[in-house]
Amino acid sequence: MSTLTISVPDSIRRRAEALAQNDGISMDQFVALAMAEKVAVLDAGTYLSERAARGSREKFDRILARVPDVPPQPGDERTD
Repeated sequence: MSTLTISVPDSIRRRAEALAQNDGISMDQFVALAMAEKVAVLDAGTYLSERAARGSREKFDRILARVPDVPPQPGDERTD
């Protein structure tokens, strides 16, 4: 573990303290969770971009061609 000193506006600090208290966790835990969530979101975007770059329209079309052309099951119809 490491220590991080940050400056935040008082209004954000007060709101974060209230949310942490409501969740029954310390501010340290709250900030660590908030950072973990942000890192996960940014990592997911990078992961999806990398996966998309490896994609192939030809392979997609080949797989999609295997799907049978049948009407949707009851309840799965488009409604728009």
